Amino acid sequence: MAMTPLNVLCISRFFKGGDFIKSAKAEGNQVFLLTSKKLEHDPWPWDSIDEAFYMVEDEHGYWNHDHLVGGLAHKMADTKFDLFVALDDFDVEHVAFLREYFRIPGMGESTARYFRDKLAMRIKAETEGVSVPKFTALFNDNDINDFADHVPAPWLVKPRMQASAAGIKKIHNKEQLWQHLNHLGGERHEYLLEKFAPGAVYHVDSLTTDGKVVFSRVSQYLDTPFEVAHGGGIFRSHTLELGSEEDVALQKLNVDVMRAFGMQYSASHSEFIKCNEDGKYYFLETASRVGGANLAEMVEFASGINLWAEWAKIETAAVRKEPYKLPKVKKDHAGIIVSLSRFEQPDTSSFEDKEIVWRMNKDHHIGLILLSKNRDKNLQLLDKYAERVKNEFHASLPAKEKLVGQ
Repeated sequence: MAMTPLNVLCISRFFKGGDFIKSAKAEGNQVFLLTSKKLEHDPWPWDSIDEAFYMVEDEHGYWNHDHLVGGLAHKMADTKFDLFVALDDFDVEHVAFLREYFRIPGMGESTARYFRDKLAMRIKAETEGVSVPKFTALFNDNDINDFADHVPAPWLVKPRMQASAAGIKKIHNKEQLWQHLNHLGGERHEYLLEKFAPGAVYHVDSLTTDGKVVFSRVSQYLDTPFEVAHGGGIFRSHTLELGSEEDVALQKLNVDVMRAFGMQYSASHSEFIKCNEDGKYYFLETASRVGGANLAEMVEFASGINLWAEWAKIETAAVRKEPYKLPKVKKDHAGIIVSLSRFEQPDTSSFEDKEIVWRMNKDHHIGLILLSKNRDKNLQLLDKYAERVKNEFHASLPAKEKLVGQ
């Protein structure tokens, strides 16, 4: 049966999602790209893009909302779009708005809030019976004082709408808390307060279609994102043993979160913590997109599943009302190490182990992905490489107060 061509608009303020674009085109669609003018000459997969449009960013890195709506309205006079896709976390909200405004099928603003707003995530998760660390909004002084008086420090003040560990502040007592909140001033409502619970942090990268999680792979950060961002650490992650206690528990918890948040069709990247104090798993955050920091490449080497490509197929199948079939999944183990480098183009040729299957090609960065049937072998190499990278290549920058780009 001939495929029904769709008009797919991919929207991103950052250079990413090339495999999604190529896969959407391979499905027989017309693919359009809406991105920032400054990215006009980046190496997008132009052979898979039928037309591109550009927005000029303001001094804060944002697009003019009225110009965005007006420009799309003008284009839709001769092009009827079937699908809007946000390729990056920071585009989820305004793409959800655009779907509702132009009546395009897909995730609307209410559901999108659960995948962007950390406060909305926690309230919804708690309401649906998913365990989360103790938290409070920062709207009301009495609520804040009550939290500080009854939940032992330390705490974390977290931006509600930022990604990764950007903008997080660790607080050790009530006096320091109010000093920081006063510093935030009129922006206080953009944050939440949460109990700091040390523990192992995991991420689950998954695909959902028709409200059902059809693929997921559980991995563990060897250094937490907070430690990497605020301690100048080296980013490392590795896939867990399939069928292990941790794997089974986190697979189930991820399904519970996707169901609670109303996920229907998308890739997702979710993070959980196993608290050292009580040994329980807690939900931290999720996003309706493919994980960053080259975790998608790590997952693909371990499983054979390209999250970007399969996400495009899922979105296309949903609009066409056709069934989606997941490719065969491999059961290997992969690990990743990434760090800033003091060298513009670091030479990684001295890393010679046969397990290395990927090397990062990015200025002032060093990164490797390892693939093996033996998870312990990967862990040994990641430990050895972390020491080498620290001594021979590593550079660090102060953590950003706010993350505008990625």
